[in-house]
Amino acid sequence: MVTGATGYIGGRLVPELLRAGHIVRCLARSPGKLRDYPWRGEVEVVRGDVTDRASLEPALADVDVAFYLVHAMGAGASFAHRDREAARTFAMAAHTASVRRIIYLGGLNPPGQELSPHMRSRAQVGEIFLESPVPTVVLRAAIILGSGSASFEMLRYLTERLPVMTTPRWVSTRVQPIAVGDVLRLLVASMALPDGLNRGFDIGGPDILTYAQMIQRFARLTGVRRRLIIPVPVLSPGLSSLWVGLVTPVPGTIARPLIESLRNEAVCRENDLADRLNDHARLGFDEAVRLALRRIREAQVATRWSSAAWPSAPADPLPTDPDWSGGSLYADERVRPVDASPEALWRVIEGIGGERGWYSWSLAWAARGALDRFVGGVGLRRGRRDPARLRVGDSLDFWRVEEVQPGSLLRLRAEMRLPGLAWLELRVERRDTATLYRQRALFHPRGLFGQLYWWSVAPFHGVVFGSMARNIADAAEQAAH
Repeated sequence: MVTGATGYIGGRLVPELLRAGHIVRCLARSPGKLRDYPWRGEVEVVRGDVTDRASLEPALADVDVAFYLVHAMGAGASFAHRDREAARTFAMAAHTASVRRIIYLGGLNPPGQELSPHMRSRAQVGEIFLESPVPTVVLRAAIILGSGSASFEMLRYLTERLPVMTTPRWVSTRVQPIAVGDVLRLLVASMALPDGLNRGFDIGGPDILTYAQMIQRFARLTGVRRRLIIPVPVLSPGLSSLWVGLVTPVPGTIARPLIESLRNEAVCRENDLADRLNDHARLGFDEAVRLALRRIREAQVATRWSSAAWPSAPADPLPTDPDWSGGSLYADERVRPVDASPEALWRVIEGIGGERGWYSWSLAWAARGALDRFVGGVGLRRGRRDPARLRVGDSLDFWRVEEVQPGSLLRLRAEMRLPGLAWLELRVERRDTATLYRQRALFHPRGLFGQLYWWSVAPFHGVVFGSMARNIADAAEQAAH
């Protein structure tokens, strides 16, 4: 069983397990989020939550090995307590279900040093599993290099966008990065370790580098000039994360734990797993970067750091609820006939966002994204996982794909900071021989501030949403003709 199958590692581990001939079950709080993954038809998906033992025990029935790939990065001040309680709950449910082994992917850190809150939490989760009645293998990795990983995108955009950078002291910390393909191979191979083995293993690639050295090597590999790096000791992790959030697509809430972890050296103290598995082959830093960049160029990014959908409250209604039981629901609706086939219109709709933009007043979208970053939101720069295809759960700039009905409907749920809930629906409709484009922007305000927000931005809807509908129709007609 794989937990965290909508996440960056879990979404890549499942097809590796299938290729190795294993029968795979995925645990998900919202099974619908796995609906459009290419391997969905080859796995069993069960509804459950790692914090809810009642849902875990039936989900773990007949499971031989359980992969625990869940952690609460950027999930608020109480994340460490939730992480510990979830690990204890999962371990006891696995024991009751007679699971043979738990495999957990944690962080690589030195013993006896003060750790960042997130690294300390991940270390504590590993200790909880190792002290549980279920034999556990804990793999400890530092920076994971792969197309779409948060660490890789942070390194990539810092290098590409800043020829000169003032940096905090963490750029001089030594780390031992590892390619995501090597991590996946070792996770799968760990299933075959001797029964009863209960210990942790350090895993890393062949290169030990400082972050500054990684920036310079990345620059050389991508053909840009050598970067001028000026360390400034007064930059705190909080300030550094705000700076990274402005320069890269990784928001400050995700960047901060990554940056805080870099204050500790992350170098393997042993290489026992390679000896036990007789598997010493590892991609070096240069090879891992080249492979990741090729995957990006070829649009073969299977998962991204933003793949794991940020959970919404269970009571949050959908815009499809009858009579919309959630209260006020404001809407801006536009309909346009399109002189193109429904297929041509759908290709434009499914390709929206990212580098193509939003087919309307680009300055307004950029300003809204910058404002969202300023107040701690995700901003507009998360982009797309794939330039042409979307699936449920994908992040799309500051939206999340909530529903895709190929050829007819794309529904996006807003993840920018808002005093309420917002959706954007784009539809293709067939009327006899005509093609219609239907667009709805929906907003459910929370409190007085939510009401004020809607009416303050309503005067701009004619420009933003009106031009969006017009330009999408025009783009479809130009592509068709």
